[in-house]
Formats: sequence, C-alpha cells, structure tokens
Amino acid sequence: QVQLVESGGGLVQAGGSLRLSCAASGRAFSTYAMAWFRQAPGKEREFVGAISRSGITTYSADSVKGRFTISRDNAKNTVYLQMNSLKPEDTAVYFCAAGLRLSNPNMPYTYNYWGQGTQVTVSS
Repeated sequence: QVQLVESGGGLVQAGGSLRLSCAASGRAFSTYAMAWFRQAPGKEREFVGAISRSGITTYSADSVKGRFTISRDNAKNTVYLQMNSLKPEDTAVYFCAAGLRLSNPNMPYTYNYWGQGTQVTVSS
C-alpha cells in the first residue's frame, strides 16, 4: 500500500511556471513507477508523463513535450512535475499515480494508487 499527496498547484498566468510535488508514504517508493495525469472539467483523465522506478526512463504526452518535465527523488519519496510555458488549456486537476510496472505508461489502469489531486489554473 502507498499513499500519495500532491501539492504545488495554484493560479498562474499563461507563460508562467509551476512545480508540482507528490509525496509518497507506505511501501518502498523506489519499487513504484510513477505518473502524472490531469483531468479538466467534463473531460476524461489524460496522461501527462511517467517515470520508471529508477528515474532513468521517462515518457511524456505530446501535448506537454518540451514544456513539462517529470522527475523523482527516491531518497525523498517524491515525484515532481516541472511545468513551464503554461497555457490556459493546461488548466485541470493534476493527479499523481503509482504502479508496479510501466506496461502501458499512458493508461490509467497501469496504476494501482492515486492521490487526491491538486488544482492548476492558468489564466490567459
């Protein structure tokens, strides 16, 4: 079992930056691959990025490539999402997720545990 708590969301102007954090507790953090998803009102949950257990391999959605970076610090049991050049269409609740294997990193069913989410709002 692992518990996930996101933080770092907020209101930012278009073109600005935010860094989200997801702190994990419970079973050894380094045994989990991690991911970020987002969900805007009235839309399905959307994959943003994923990172392997070691942090060596990362995946990003096309919509955020070159703007968002996922990273992790296994010593701190934390995964991060650095978001730059934010756009109004990035507005959503952002969730972190943990799974034992990155069989299909962009699919929600890959992940067993989810945080409660943090709101990101980008104004134009």
